[in-house]
Amino acid sequence: MGIRAIERAMNVLQELNLQPINTIAQLHARTKLPKPTLVRILRTLEDAGYVENDVRQGGYCVSALVTSLSSGFHKGPLVVEAGRAWAIAITRKHKWPIAIALPDYDGMVVRFSTVPDSLISPFHSTVNKRLCLLTRGLGLAYLAFLDKDEFDMIIDILKRSDDPENALSHHPNELKRLVGKVREAGYATRSSLVEPKNSNTIGVPIVGQGGRVIASIGLTYFKSAFSSEQEACDRYVPILQSAAAAISEDLDRLSNSFAI
Repeated sequence: MGIRAIERAMNVLQELNLQPINTIAQLHARTKLPKPTLVRILRTLEDAGYVENDVRQGGYCVSALVTSLSSGFHKGPLVVEAGRAWAIAITRKHKWPIAIALPDYDGMVVRFSTVPDSLISPFHSTVNKRLCLLTRGLGLAYLAFLDKDEFDMIIDILKRSDDPENALSHHPNELKRLVGKVREAGYATRSSLVEPKNSNTIGVPIVGQGGRVIASIGLTYFKSAFSSEQEACDRYVPILQSAAAAISEDLDRLSNSFAI
C-alpha cells in the first residue's frame, strides 16, 4: 500500500510543473485537495528547495532544483516510454510477447518486454538480454536500416568478434544480400541457425527524428502455431510497422516536451 502523503506531494509537484505560476485556489481546483493540506505540502516543498513562493507574481512556481529529479532519466530509454503502451496493447490483443531493443556498441539490448503479460511466451524473461545484430530479428531490423557510415563502422567492429553469430561479417556478399532483403521487406526475422529453434522473432525498425533508426520492436512466437514463417510475417509485420510509426510520433512529442 502506498504512502498517501507522498502521493499527494508528487501530484502537487506535477501540477506545479504544468503552469509557470500557481495559486492555492488553482491547485485546489485541479488537485481537489483541501487548501490547508496544499499549504502544508507547498511549505514542505518550499523548505526542500523544489518550490518558490513568488510574491511578486502572486503564486507558487517550481525552482531550478526540480531539474535534478530528471538527472537519472536519459533520452535513450525515452523510446521505451513512447513504446510501452503500444507493446502492451499488441500483447493484450495478439497474446505474443513484444520487445523493444536499443543498440549497445556491437549488439542490441532488450530494454522493455511484455513477457510478463503473455501467457504463451517462449521465454521467461528477456529484459536486458543481449542480442546479435546479424542473426537476431531485433538486431537485423536495426542494423539493416543504418546509414552506410554507421553500418560499415559496426561491421568493422563485428569482424573483430569471436562470437560465431558474427561470422557473417566476414562474408560481404552474403551480408549484402541479407541486408538488401531486409530493407526491401521492411522487417527482419531470426536466423534459423541459432537457438531457440522452436520460436522466431519478427523485428521492425523504429525511426526517430531525421529518419535515423534508433531502436527496434519485435514479436516472438512459437513456430508450431503457424504453417510457415511467411504466414506469421503476413499477419504481424503490418501490426509491428504501424506500432513503430506510432512510437516514432510519440517519441517526437516526448522529445519536444523535454526540450522545452
